[in-house]
Amino acid sequence: MASARAEGAGARPRPAETGGERAGSVPPRRDEADREARAAGGPPPRAALGPDLAPLLLLLEAARAGLPRELSAQLTALLRELLLTLRALIDWYLERLERPDSGPAVEDIPIE
Repeated sequence: MASARAEGAGARPRPAETGGERAGSVPPRRDEADREARAAGGPPPRAALGPDLAPLLLLLEAARAGLPRELSAQLTALLRELLLTLRALIDWYLERLERPDSGPAVEDIPIE
């Protein structure tokens, strides 16, 4: 009995053990979630490639909904120009990567 208590003393309770997610509870770590998904026979959760942008996009959408129609149209035009500029920058970089390397500029220096 004491060994079971010692093993569980430092362990964080999982949502399944506590009866589900509670408000303010810490979600399981990614490796724990992968292990639990495999044990349940399902595919592991999709790995996150970066930070979750959904809250930021939700905030932007709420701010945009509160703007006057003219200002919203100007903001939409600005965002469109920003995305077109980003696309041009990506295209330029890809062209630069696809261009064959001419090699380093080497100059022969005669030794006298």
